[in-house]
Amino acid sequence: MTFQPAGQVAAKPYKLLVQALSRSSKVAVAKYAWSGRERLGVLRVRDDVLVLHAMHWPDEIRDPAELLPPPARCPRPRSRGALALMDTMTVGQLVGEEFRDRYTEAIAQIIEAKRGERPLPEVPEPEQPAPVLDLMAALQESVSKAKASRSEDAGPAEVHELPKPKRKAAAKKQPVKKAAGKKTTGRRPRSA
Repeated sequence: MTFQPAGQVAAKPYKLLVQALSRSSKVAVAKYAWSGRERLGVLRVRDDVLVLHAMHWPDEIRDPAELLPPPARCPRPRSRGALALMDTMTVGQLVGEEFRDRYTEAIAQIIEAKRGERPLPEVPEPEQPAPVLDLMAALQESVSKAKASRSEDAGPAEVHELPKPKRKAAAKKQPVKKAAGKKTTGRRPRSA
């Protein structure tokens, strides 16, 4: 999010804040209102413009211990393989045809067509259809590979029973109390 001064009244304080922050090599922590809530942010200078980075209040941050998977041991060959895979996928710059936002461009074309009362743009057909994946065949292949890789002396796999789901008791409904002394007819009263 970028903020620029609106008018001559805000220009001097804005420029002063930009100069002070850039000369001190510091950032400013700021509170601001957004979507009906008070939020926390960091102001910093980039190319002589103030940039706001949204932050979270402490109660909005979950404890990462809740999200961590159980501890597991990773052998070195696998970690080396993962690093080698990352090296092959690393790109120097994020430029090129694959880094275009085609969705936003398509929405802009639709808006322009509707604004000019022209027909909607044609959707290009994909060059080759996406391959259809047979999930059952993939599962059977995975199971057969697992069986083949398991050694003969390992013995049969252990089978554990799944825990049965607990059912909640149905809540009893309370009888509806009628107002004392009034007879209800089910009709609305007439207005005078």
